[in-house]
Amino acid sequence: MLPTPHIKCDYDVVYEPSEDSFLLLDCFEQDQNFLKNKFQDQFVVVCELGPGSGILTTFLMQNKIPKRENTLYLALDISPWALEATLSAQERNNCQESILEVIQSDLTGSLRKGTTDLLIFNPPYVPAEKVPERPSGKDERNQWLDLALLGGEDGMVVTQKVLDQLDNILSPQGIAYILFCARNKPEQVAESMRENGWKVELIIYRKAGWEILSVYRFSRLPILK
Repeated sequence: MLPTPHIKCDYDVVYEPSEDSFLLLDCFEQDQNFLKNKFQDQFVVVCELGPGSGILTTFLMQNKIPKRENTLYLALDISPWALEATLSAQERNNCQESILEVIQSDLTGSLRKGTTDLLIFNPPYVPAEKVPERPSGKDERNQWLDLALLGGEDGMVVTQKVLDQLDNILSPQGIAYILFCARNKPEQVAESMRENGWKVELIIYRKAGWEILSVYRFSRLPILK
């Protein structure tokens, strides 16, 4: 079993690692050889959207996923608290040799088109009447945490924005791992993406209390010659 990063931050403003976080850790431990083989001969850009506490990005750096060299890690979050936590997690777990850039960004707005090889997203997936508005400053502490949790109708408003941008975000060989809860209707989402020309695979799932969580991998279908 690969080591889990030591995380310590202010959970009043940053999402505390929970069942969804640990499911993603298990997902990448399970898929580490697949990723190493896929990206063995190239420079790799890894991007986590919404890193929160930084546990997942730090786990990847700590365990050299997808590989030891030629990897750039990006952590994009709208919350300044999350970016601080991610940098702190890198330092606390002695991962300073890994190249990490943290960027305050609303979803994918700061990504260059077609440059992300590995995209990871643990979205705000809890159904709610609407997605919370971005707080105007750090003083509105509770609202920063709401942004990490509430995903609007079916919990899918934020996730759908990312799915709609996958073709622009990912490099030609790029792949995305996205987490869903059962209330997001992930099988319907997967079928819709398949109909739009994507290869979609269920990688791992787990019952967590009354919820069922799953991680799907999205990639482009090979071009037939």
